[in-house]
Amino acid sequence: MGPRALRERVEAEARALGFDAFGVAPVDADVRAEYFRRWIADGMHGDMDWLAKDPDRRTDATRVLPEARSLVVVGLNYYQPHPPAGYRIAKYALGADYHDVILRRLKRLCAAMRALGGAQKPYVDTGPVLEKPVAAAAGLGWQGKSTILIHRGAGTWLFLGVVLTTLELEPAARVEPDRCGSCTRCITACPTRAIVAPYRLDARRCLAYLTIEHRGAIPEEFRAALGDRVFGCDDCLDVCPWNRWARRTREERFTPRAHPPLRDTLRWTEEEFLGHFRGTPVRRLGLARWRRNALTVLGNVGGAEDLPAVESLRQDPDPVVAEHAAWAAARLRGR
Repeated sequence: MGPRALRERVEAEARALGFDAFGVAPVDADVRAEYFRRWIADGMHGDMDWLAKDPDRRTDATRVLPEARSLVVVGLNYYQPHPPAGYRIAKYALGADYHDVILRRLKRLCAAMRALGGAQKPYVDTGPVLEKPVAAAAGLGWQGKSTILIHRGAGTWLFLGVVLTTLELEPAARVEPDRCGSCTRCITACPTRAIVAPYRLDARRCLAYLTIEHRGAIPEEFRAALGDRVFGCDDCLDVCPWNRWARRTREERFTPRAHPPLRDTLRWTEEEFLGHFRGTPVRRLGLARWRRNALTVLGNVGGAEDLPAVESLRQDPDPVVAEHAAWAAARLRGR
């Protein structure tokens, strides 16, 4: 079976599994390796040390799978309106963890590819793969000025999965040109000016990084900018004009979990927190960081009815939680 026929077979399998986008890049695709190394050297990855580990392996698929010939990229639309709740969780984390949803399907896709004679390694943004430049090389879209991949149909709302394979598949006939033009909406929308230049994101200023990956206190200079965002930030995604064609996700597992009053969550035990967010990306945050974020949000947008719950954590054994509780209580009393 030739490269074109193989590609058609694999794409048909991927579509049957419910993926909304499909593409193939050659194993030696340009993944902007020098840009990545410079970004790491400048410290813009913050505390995400795993990104700096073995950059040669992350930018060369043959170091992961020496016989690899092609990079298969799939996309799954996750767009849906945010439920009204008085606080926001990033859309990607409203329901089931996309790692679980996509990896399960990727393994089924790999089984079908194995029947065609290939060896495969699947990844969902936790492995040594730069999935956004790989997706661009596979024809799924282009990296916008926010660094997010933009797909002409799904806009900014596309989860990505990558399969390294020894099969030689016909690559994308063309890659999408950069269609951002003179638009700078994502840059101006960022509450902390984390997009320090077009196509250059400083994670240390990004609210998504600060509320999810960062383990210490949220720097005071960024707390007010957090607004009502308790987990992640979608601002640079929301404003992209290419989202005008986005449609609601077909994946029922991404249906949002309930959003209880934020002050009530401050009284949760660790077990209650883990139980509520079981199976979602929020679960890995842990109760202490959830409290840190929730306290910051209540300090920004809370009312008098929230003060008792906030005050109850001023003597919390976790010094970060206690400090954020004191900060939030002062803000609430000041209003």
